[in-house]
Amino acid sequence: MKLIDQEQVIRRMKPRLFRNTFFKYLFLLATGLCLIVLAVLFGRIFIQGLPYLDWQFMNSLPSRKPEEAGIYTALNGTIWLMVVVVPVTMILGVGAAIYLEEYAKKNRFTTFIQVNISNLAGVPSVVYGLLGLTLFVRTFAFGKSVLAAGLTMSLLVLPVIIVSAQEAIRAVPSSFREASYAMGATKWTTILRVVLPASLPGILTGSILALSRAIGETAPLVVLGIPLFLAFLPNSVFDEFTALPMQMYNWTSRPQDEFHALAAAGIIVLLALLIVMNSVAIMIRNKFSKRY
Repeated sequence: MKLIDQEQVIRRMKPRLFRNTFFKYLFLLATGLCLIVLAVLFGRIFIQGLPYLDWQFMNSLPSRKPEEAGIYTALNGTIWLMVVVVPVTMILGVGAAIYLEEYAKKNRFTTFIQVNISNLAGVPSVVYGLLGLTLFVRTFAFGKSVLAAGLTMSLLVLPVIIVSAQEAIRAVPSSFREASYAMGATKWTTILRVVLPASLPGILTGSILALSRAIGETAPLVVLGIPLFLAFLPNSVFDEFTALPMQMYNWTSRPQDEFHALAAAGIIVLLALLIVMNSVAIMIRNKFSKRY
């Protein structure tokens, strides 16, 4: 066996080491640029919005006068919207993932469904707005209600939740299922007591990203005709409402600089709401991650 010359090895390794170093610093530069842009964006938002963020802003109705305007109705409308979106997407999304992974036979039909679900995750949000307008607003006559908007947003994020839930269920070791069957458990008991708890961290990770997208989307609400200005609170899911994205869209479209600062304050409130939702989901995820 011929021994490879050490100089030849070094000569061959030099291009590889150079490419490794080049891509390492290229990716580091890309990460740094993203962080800089994010820092500038957050800095501008907080500098503009913090002076307007007070109790009067949180507890006031919308107004055409910047000094009297607030987000009380928009914040309540966003909470109502999440009351519809969260249970619908979690129940339907996780249920569909369980069926496709645990019950459906692997054939061309299920492959076709899988491909279409993955494709739906990349469809622009305005298309879902048109679907919701046709189906929920006009066909089912829900009008510009919380229910119509919530179901439309649920359709928007369902593909993401289904795909992430499938990946999480697929990642559960088969030995978990086999041990459950060996103890005499049925298929449904195994799914409910073993598979779902073990896959919950992955399911919640995808759900956090999906719900974060739903709470900040504006295009579907604009297509549905959700009011930009509303001076009363919804009392049920069948009432009209407005949401934080619509309120900020309204303020940013106005020429006065004061309204732009109010929009920045609204963004801070929306970020805080997202952080609270994500924190609850992360705590649940970490609890089950330690257990499994």
